Amino acid sequence: MPTTYSNNNERIFDNFQEVLDDLTLTPADSGKVLFLNAAGGGDITLPSLYAGANFKIVIGATAPTTAWAVIAADAATIMGNLTVNGASVPAVTEDQINFIANTALPGDQIDLICDGTYWYVNGVGNAAGSITATT
Repeated sequence: MPTTYSNNNERIFDNFQEVLDDLTLTPADSGKVLFLNAAGGGDITLPSLYAGANFKIVIGATAPTTAWAVIAADAATIMGNLTVNGASVPAVTEDQINFIANTALPGDQIDLICDGTYWYVNGVGNAAGSITATT
């Protein structure tokens, strides 16, 4: 039976960052939770493919009036599935994931993890058309 340890004196919090404008990520940013918190939107550029790199990207308290785009540095490397307003939206060799202006809402989010060949995405959007995947 595995042993589980608990430490009531220490808590580990996710490394998070508020994003208000364009941002280019590096492998050193892996593990961050990014809160997109500007109505003006922008571009989040993922690092080149790097096995184990992972990010959570969330629309923060400010709903975007201009789109946010999460762009792969390496073309056609985003794969996975988005659940948008209860419907499955596949991502197959896509270049970017988009949080759509005036449709994406606070709490809409995606998780990305890289195996060195692809970025695998899983995401949830509340309103119809709030998150899309494009080449």
